[in-house]
Amino acid sequence: MKALILSGGSGTRLRPFSYSMPKQLIPIANKPVLEYVLENVRDLGVREVGVIVGDRAPDIADVIGDGARFGLRVTYLPQDRPLGLAHCVTLARSFLGDDDFVMYLGDNMLPDGVGEIAAEFRALRPAAQVVVRRVADPRAFGVVELDERGAVRRLVEKPRRPRSDLAMLGVYFFTAAIHEAVAAIEPSPRGELEITDAVQWLLGHGAEVRASEYAGYWKDTGQAEDVLACNRHMLAGLRPAVGGEVDAASWVEGQVVIEPGARVVRSRIEGPAIIGAGTVVEDSYVGPYTSIGDDCTLRRTHLADSIVLRGALISEVSGLLGSLIGRSAVVGPASPGEASHCMVVGDHTRVEIAALGARPPTLAATATSAAMAGI
Repeated sequence: MKALILSGGSGTRLRPFSYSMPKQLIPIANKPVLEYVLENVRDLGVREVGVIVGDRAPDIADVIGDGARFGLRVTYLPQDRPLGLAHCVTLARSFLGDDDFVMYLGDNMLPDGVGEIAAEFRALRPAAQVVVRRVADPRAFGVVELDERGAVRRLVEKPRRPRSDLAMLGVYFFTAAIHEAVAAIEPSPRGELEITDAVQWLLGHGAEVRASEYAGYWKDTGQAEDVLACNRHMLAGLRPAVGGEVDAASWVEGQVVIEPGARVVRSRIEGPAIIGAGTVVEDSYVGPYTSIGDDCTLRRTHLADSIVLRGALISEVSGLLGSLIGRSAVVGPASPGEASHCMVVGDHTRVEIAALGARPPTLAATATSAAMAGI
């Protein structure tokens, strides 16, 4: 079995980040989402992976390379513009050949893996097997309708009035039968070749289509709030490890990872949290559910429940909560005073906000920050 990973979308829901980086490279617990996807695929026993890429192909190739460090062989498949998931299957035809394959959206987090579903597909080999989950509002998804025996009866892409709450999550297993289906369908009203329509074509032509309900953790990391929620989930499983320097005036508590080369000076780190390699934290409070990337600088700052990407500088800011701070962004003081802030700051941005007071953080101050974070 091969794998086809889709990483060519524009990521409009994650702007401003997606203006300067692929959404699939947004870090969760300091690791890009796409790396989690590749690890999941590897755990299925797959070794040959095709990655659909758009105009951010060089960024993805810089991070993933040839796939060797994951135990994979990666082939990059360019897509000029997004024309639908079924179009991606068409682009990958020569790479896939007649092999069975798993198709996986590159911005989906399923950290518990899909091993059991893959084993079921290998044993039964239906023409298509889709991974589904019950959702509160299925109108934004491809929806699967089942008959009274639990067999797939119909699939509809983003229905206005869904007849089912079973949404397709973005992981699909196919035999080579799917190639005839994608060649037969027409573009949808959105102008895209929908994989939902291709699977429906298989069903209408007598092929076996199965749906497997996924019970593990799942998150589509297409929006900032989803990225933060997923970060909280992944940090909750951290194993504490201190590879950097923590001075005697600092306090590290709970599930905290301090990577080699990082320094914590006169600060409090309350886990779960991760401090990236080469980062300096001085006179600051880093609260629960926070990921700080490599080579960042935090001085006289209080933050929690946030993600800070590589190279960012944050100084003299209090009450920074539920925020995404981009690569090499600068967030610093503009005027005295204290406030609570929630922000999404893109790469290489400079933001000036109310400064933290003149004194370094005390235990009382850190307790206040923890309360603000809802911990």
